[in-house]
Amino acid sequence: MSIFKSSNPTLQEKTYKGTIFEGMSTGEEMTINGTLNKFGILMGLMILSTLYAWNLANRGEDMMPYMLVGVFGGLALALVMAFKMKWANYLAPAYALLKGLFVGAVSAMYNNAYPGLPMQAVALTLIVALVMFLVYRYRIIKVTGRFKTIIVIATAAIMLFYLVQWITFLAMGSAIGSFTNAATPLGIGFSILVVGLAAFNLLLNFDMIEKGAEMKAPKYMEWYSAFGLLVTIIWLYLEILRLLSKLQRD
Repeated sequence: MSIFKSSNPTLQEKTYKGTIFEGMSTGEEMTINGTLNKFGILMGLMILSTLYAWNLANRGEDMMPYMLVGVFGGLALALVMAFKMKWANYLAPAYALLKGLFVGAVSAMYNNAYPGLPMQAVALTLIVALVMFLVYRYRIIKVTGRFKTIIVIATAAIMLFYLVQWITFLAMGSAIGSFTNAATPLGIGFSILVVGLAAFNLLLNFDMIEKGAEMKAPKYMEWYSAFGLLVTIIWLYLEILRLLSKLQRD
């Protein structure tokens, strides 16, 4: 029976299966505490990079280059790690720094338009992450095969929709489904739906990390798993930021 069906592309069953030492214990296996420690390091690096970009924006720097470096540089590193997971202990910290540039630039833009909004988004992201951890810890919502399948399909649909939006915007100057950006009941409802989906992805991520530790994945998978969790946290933060901005405009 397949136990890994995370919607997060960095936390899939095949990711761990190809790295498991069958029934062997070497003392260098992945652990939950080890993964959380690595995640803490990545978060710290991302926060430092975010603050750096934030300060540059406040000094009037053009933030578009930083945003582009953060997006495409982070994407490149994520693709490399997908094929070279053993490099995660080197590439995951670099990814965190690059994404921090993007997050800092975007946060500064929102703060200029709606002062204080990013801090609200940070607080809500932490609250949601804590609530979802407790939900998973006490099995309030069980991460079953059916649950995983629903989240996988829904997440894939949202990512495909975002991709189509981006392509149509570049091609025609107007994105398809522009209602999702509007501060209307429909647009706000869409953002609430996506925030909820990102939150449910955390449950799958926690489950994948726990299963990876149980299956005794090698130590470097702690870095890779921490990177995967960071991807979801960033997504959740950006979606909450987007939702709050719509509520400000409403």
